[in-house]
Amino acid sequence: MKITETKLEGVLIIEPQVFGDARGWFMETYSKRKVPQFGCEFVQDNQSFSAQKGTLRGIHFQKPPMEQAKLLRCTRGSIMDFAVDIRPNSKTYKQWVGVELSEENKKQLFIPHGFGHAFITLTDNVEVQYKADNYYSPQHEYSILWSDPDIGIDWGTEDPIVSDRDKKAQLLEEITI
Repeated sequence: MKITETKLEGVLIIEPQVFGDARGWFMETYSKRKVPQFGCEFVQDNQSFSAQKGTLRGIHFQKPPMEQAKLLRCTRGSIMDFAVDIRPNSKTYKQWVGVELSEENKKQLFIPHGFGHAFITLTDNVEVQYKADNYYSPQHEYSILWSDPDIGIDWGTEDPIVSDRDKKAQLLEEITI
């Protein structure tokens, strides 16, 4: 596995080694032995499907003690995946990084605790799978407004498809972390 650090400390791009032949291909998508810097034990796997290009999901996170680290990959179609630093005392607070994840490039993104997560679909019929190191907890879940000007993510579109819940999300400055 090739591991690339991003400008946000702890956010990693993971590129599995793919072995292919005339039959198809094989890859190891996760190995605790090979990627010990995750520093977490994954306890839940999740999968989402988005039918339309331009579907935006996020910016989501869970507050302590139920925060989640995530290891994400796109197994059908393509997304631009985003991590946002929401740690108030961090030197990269409110900064974000975006990485294209697709079924073709097979890249994965590791997002540790202290970060919000979002993605926008770049194609129709997209499936995203991710591991989480803590269980989903509705009472600890929060959403930051996708268009928060203090964060300023370039989504690549002015009119994404957004859920009613995400349309009603708060600005980061309104949320006590």
